[in-house]
Amino acid sequence: MSDALFATLDERMKKCLAAFREELTTVRTGRASGSLLDHVTVEMYGSHMPLNQLATISVPESRMLTVQPWDKKSLKAIEKAIRESDLGLNPLNDGTLLRIPLPELTEERRKSLVKLVQKYGEQAKIALRNVRRDILEQMKKMEKNKEVSKDDLHAWEKKVQEQTDHFIKEVDDMLAHKESEIMQV
Repeated sequence: MSDALFATLDERMKKCLAAFREELTTVRTGRASGSLLDHVTVEMYGSHMPLNQLATISVPESRMLTVQPWDKKSLKAIEKAIRESDLGLNPLNDGTLLRIPLPELTEERRKSLVKLVQKYGEQAKIALRNVRRDILEQMKKMEKNKEVSKDDLHAWEKKVQEQTDHFIKEVDDMLAHKESEIMQV
């Protein structure tokens, strides 16, 4: 039974880490990346659709993104969605394609991005602690139902805490890497 709990713990914590990693890709570091536009949704055909379902996003150079819509009629809506996103981007429309130059990050903007990344990191740590709490509650129920001994419960709790510490350290490492990436000039 404990193997199933630890497998669940590991799986759920890896999902938390993957979600954090995904959030980090949306934070601009000064270099162009197609994933920067992953969370932009466009109002088209009566609903909100992800940008990557309406256009091809490419990176022709390090400080430029291009968005080539599959349907030329959607160009204006895509341009509007990018302008209204909180990314601070100003797309240039040439009638068939959007060119999105990435401006140089100011020191103030870099600091605000670091704060945002730290907020994401704290949310990831909270998610990891919630997973730990859930697993520990399951273990305590098992002990209460006499399925495991107090000694086994104590050993398991220690193992769960070690696992949690390991994943929190990974979050801290990813956070430090992203912060240094943002603050580089």
